[in-house]
Amino acid sequence: MSRDAGAREPLLVRYPEESEVDSDEGVIIFDRSTNSKQDGSVDTQVRLTYEQAVDKAGFGVFHYALLVVCGWANASDAVEILCVSFLLPTARCDMQLTSSDMGLLTASIFLGMMLGGYMWGYLADKKGRRQVLILSLTVNGLFGGLSSVAPWFSTFLVMRFISGIGVGGSIPVIFSYFSEFMPRLKRGTMISALATFWMAGNIIAAGLAWLVIPRNWTGLLGSWNFQSWRLFVVLCSVPSLTSALFFALLLPESPKFLMEAGREKEALRVFKKMFQMNMRGKEKDFMVLGLCVNPKKDLEESRILGKGGLVWAFKKALMPIRLMFQGSLRGRSLVLYVVFFSISFGYYGLWMWFPELFAKLETDGAPCANATKPQPLVNLTCYPVKTAVYMEGFIIAASNLPGNIFTILMMDSIGGKVLLSCSLLVSSLSVFLIYEVRTKYQSLILSCVFSGVSVIAWNALDVVGTELYPTQLRSSALGFFTGVGRVASIMGNVIFGNLMDTDCSVPILLVSGVLLAGGIVALLLPQTKHTELT
Repeated sequence: MSRDAGAREPLLVRYPEESEVDSDEGVIIFDRSTNSKQDGSVDTQVRLTYEQAVDKAGFGVFHYALLVVCGWANASDAVEILCVSFLLPTARCDMQLTSSDMGLLTASIFLGMMLGGYMWGYLADKKGRRQVLILSLTVNGLFGGLSSVAPWFSTFLVMRFISGIGVGGSIPVIFSYFSEFMPRLKRGTMISALATFWMAGNIIAAGLAWLVIPRNWTGLLGSWNFQSWRLFVVLCSVPSLTSALFFALLLPESPKFLMEAGREKEALRVFKKMFQMNMRGKEKDFMVLGLCVNPKKDLEESRILGKGGLVWAFKKALMPIRLMFQGSLRGRSLVLYVVFFSISFGYYGLWMWFPELFAKLETDGAPCANATKPQPLVNLTCYPVKTAVYMEGFIIAASNLPGNIFTILMMDSIGGKVLLSCSLLVSSLSVFLIYEVRTKYQSLILSCVFSGVSVIAWNALDVVGTELYPTQLRSSALGFFTGVGRVASIMGNVIFGNLMDTDCSVPILLVSGVLLAGGIVALLLPQTKHTELT
């Protein structure tokens, strides 16, 4: 109430009976000042805006529980993406894969994410965040698990592609959904905390790989010849499936989406649940207020599209992209296009190949030293599995921790724009130095630096991306830009796959240059610190 200019103390507060609360009739607060409608009647109900309602609901247990569930979903996406990089050193032997095949495999999940990101984001803006999250996480986990029994490389490739479609939906929608429960003064810190669960997923994937892949599980599984990397793939699908179950059973729809959709009673129920969990012992103090609900109808969309069949439906699905590149949104959209491309090309292009780089270090002593011709498939020696590769992957995953802590502490004071740009610039320098070093331990240290610094850019981008667009475009925009990032990821992985066995210095230097460009362009973004969601 304090944010309303000229608001006065309530004259009368009527608390409802339990039956009234359950029926969503709510509590009406009458004010000494009355509001006259255009028809001359008096409107005595005080209606709260979204930001005011979020503040009234308090901050506490509900938000931390939401952080855990959404964080586990974010971690499950990291597990599903990164598990491919950890299975490469052994799967290449069992499936007789060339480096080009491995590049295609790592690219397949990003291709699925590219197609799924915008599709799921568009549906989330039209139908709701929660339903889309349940469906996308289920697709992710189900097809990720089924890929473990794929008998041929082509089948495995298709399964990972469909799994990627699910991942492409959950990543952008999770951040839209989560941000729409947060009071603006806590939003930056809490979204940064949510982003840290990516590190948790990274550590889980690396730890599982270290624990499962080097061991022989034949005795446990009887006579069934089920390779250890296949068991690893099954375990990596569990987080996504459990996340879908948690969303289905525990969490409500976003109140911001409900208000934008004109579903006031449902939004009031969500705010009531938030208050009850945050203010235990004070449930009787809860006042269910009217909300400023103004369903937004896109007149521009209706004017341009009209009605008519599949062509109309296709144009309607693409309309959010057109709106993103019009008016005041155009400049920020162009900048984000470059930034998403840069960080995705650099991070995934390098990260997915860290296990292979360290495998080369075991024999050559430096990541790009003594480049040789590709080994014949019949001469591949992947067994016994070298556990050092997974140990080093685990160390690099854990090196994200300082960057995540720094982001949580500094996001609301420095702002996402500055953190994003500085992180990309330092990441560029660390990648360049990876090319320059000549010992295994120097490469490991710089890889940890790259991991710890680049995660700051990702966390900042998660915060900035959710605050730059209005509710009716937020998930669509994030889905579109993650799709752009997947194109960059595919390019990075294909380039690494084709050049890994000949001259890996070229893709490493290219990654450094692309990250440098992204850091410079990020300075053109507007500052969004403590901004209100529109």
